[in-house]
Amino acid sequence: MPRNNESRLGTEKTEKDPPIPEKKSVLDFVLPTEFVDLPTQGRFYPEDHPLHNVDAIEIRYMTAKDTDILTSKSLLKKGIAIDRMLQNVIVDKNIKVNELFLGDKNAILVASRINGFGEQYEVKVGCTSCGISSNHAFDLSEIKSKEAPEDIKISDDGTFSIMLPKTEIEVKCRLLSGKDEDKLFASSLSNKKHKLEENTLTNQFRMLIVSLNGETDRRLVEKFIEVMPALDSNFLRKKYESIVPNVDLDFDFVCPECDAETVIDMPFSTEFFWPN
Repeated sequence: MPRNNESRLGTEKTEKDPPIPEKKSVLDFVLPTEFVDLPTQGRFYPEDHPLHNVDAIEIRYMTAKDTDILTSKSLLKKGIAIDRMLQNVIVDKNIKVNELFLGDKNAILVASRINGFGEQYEVKVGCTSCGISSNHAFDLSEIKSKEAPEDIKISDDGTFSIMLPKTEIEVKCRLLSGKDEDKLFASSLSNKKHKLEENTLTNQFRMLIVSLNGETDRRLVEKFIEVMPALDSNFLRKKYESIVPNVDLDFDFVCPECDAETVIDMPFSTEFFWPN
């Protein structure tokens, strides 16, 4: 009779024996993602844009590689380090950072800072009363969105109209994208470098105005911008700013030196993505 060595040695397998778990690789994990609410709610993107009427965007958490991008000397020198990092963390690669509206870009920026370095952001703040600067810690989790007024009628192409009080001209406008903001900034730097007259406001009008009373001729638009009454110019600027969706960066601030209480706009400094 043959020996049953497995039974004799107590190593015989039974149905009750638990399976031996496979050893997992340190890379067997899914990088977490989150959905970031868009201040525009997708209302201003044209129909052919992937964010048209989409109120949130999925981003992944920052990685060590993303931190390397933020500290790349060559990318920092070109001024594209933050945009390159943001493009990396956006899950849908059909969405381009420079096509995002500024408010949506800022919302992704804040969310990435929180998941990469935490909610606390400490930076020096100058008191408007005593003039003394002191360190202040901002809680980034308290930042909320400032959405466009509900009564603004937005066309399918993302444009909206503003009626000027003096000339009674209907101005059709569009929101400025990150690409537009970069162009305005580059133009401003160029003017300063060559000691030319500053024309940031008129350049902004040239970009945001689509038509005047339905007339789209750019020569007509350019001429009107040059002769637009100051009353209409100021109204258009303020009305546009009230419509533009963005993140609300206003914080209550109490000066530790003079106890003055005020509302300040949270400053962006190198500590935002390069905390000590």
